[in-house]
Amino acid sequence: MNFNNLIEEIVKADPEFPERVSPRRSAIKNITSFGSKVAVAALPFAFSTLFKKAYGQTATSSVTDVLNFALTAEYLESVYYNTYIPRFSALMGANEAPGLALIRTDENNHVKFLVGQLGSAAIAPLTLSNFDFSGGSGSNNGPFAAVNSQTAAGYDTFLALAQAFEDNGVRAYKGQAGFLLGNQTVLTAALNIHSVEARHASHLRRMRQLRGAALKPWITGNASGIGVAAASVVYAGEDNVTQGGVNVTTLPGAVATAATEAYDEPLDKAYVVNNIVKLFLRP
Repeated sequence: MNFNNLIEEIVKADPEFPERVSPRRSAIKNITSFGSKVAVAALPFAFSTLFKKAYGQTATSSVTDVLNFALTAEYLESVYYNTYIPRFSALMGANEAPGLALIRTDENNHVKFLVGQLGSAAIAPLTLSNFDFSGGSGSNNGPFAAVNSQTAAGYDTFLALAQAFEDNGVRAYKGQAGFLLGNQTVLTAALNIHSVEARHASHLRRMRQLRGAALKPWITGNASGIGVAAASVVYAGEDNVTQGGVNVTTLPGAVATAATEAYDEPLDKAYVVNNIVKLFLRP
């Protein structure tokens, strides 16, 4: 077997193959420099390893699956803001409305982008009729039912639930990034959306803080700072202190709270769908 020709053919079919196996590109470029019979004999095994590195993470989820999952979450947020921002406009401070309006625009643009990328493969549009923002899975009487009350308490619930949606978005995008490694354009866009979701979450936390909520602009442990037990599903696992196999709390000068605040933990698709999104979708 001529491995040089094989690699050339793979690159023709998938121009991003060298990027997939980075930082092993030098090994590919210099593959003809193996002079010994031992090295040549080992090539099939080395090549097999490269293939696993290049394509292993995409084996369980396609780009289309990931984007439709993201689109579902973006519809959730987009419909939420489009519905409730007008309802609570009279209760918003003059310095609150612009930020919320920008967040709504961002979420609408995220939907447009994902639909544009998916084309005919996109899921059917989701509207208010598909959601129960009380978190009651269609009962309209879930733990966030106060959001449907056009009162100050309802507005506070709106902001708290918005924070939970944005925090969920940060973790969900992070959990799916690995499956997009084969498409650099989509991966870059997804990471850009991921960072915007994080900014939204921080802004909403600051808004709530100014309204008297006791919380920081970032997550400490697995505390939601929302005051509704049902929100805990969004923050499960955020109290992890082990990064790269190292317990961060054991490092010199480490502060326990900072060990969780310094890192966001990913959530996988099954968890988000089964434990979070299903609370707000009607059967």
